[in-house]
Amino acid sequence: QTSKFPDKKMAILSCMDTRLVELLPHAMNMRNGDIKIIKSAGALVTHPFGSIMRSLLVAVYELNADEVCVIGHHDCGMSKISSESMLNRIKERGIPEERIETLKYSGVDFDQWFKSFDSVEASVKDSVDV
Repeated sequence: QTSKFPDKKMAILSCMDTRLVELLPHAMNMRNGDIKIIKSAGALVTHPFGSIMRSLLVAVYELNADEVCVIGHHDCGMSKISSESMLNRIKERGIPEERIETLKYSGVDFDQWFKSFDSVEASVKDSVDV
């Protein structure tokens, strides 16, 4: 039986890549209830006050996680993304240019938001540094 508290007092930030769904728990010898897993595209923490950081803070201060691991992986889709191509796809799907401009005017930096990376190691270090 499990509770809301992780048995191993650990939180992991990992990529949302579907290959990791079974691979990560198996590689780390984890079962349901052992840890809190937080997933994001690329396992990236891009803002100190964003939802990923909020989830990590809840894991540590409310769910008693003593350790936080950031786990990246090779061949990550986020390493190949460009903000320009993402914005083009968003527009192709029907999001009006005015909405995108409103977000930009509100302070959304799409180059930072859709930030890709060249090195898994550097991206993990960058997330830890945030």
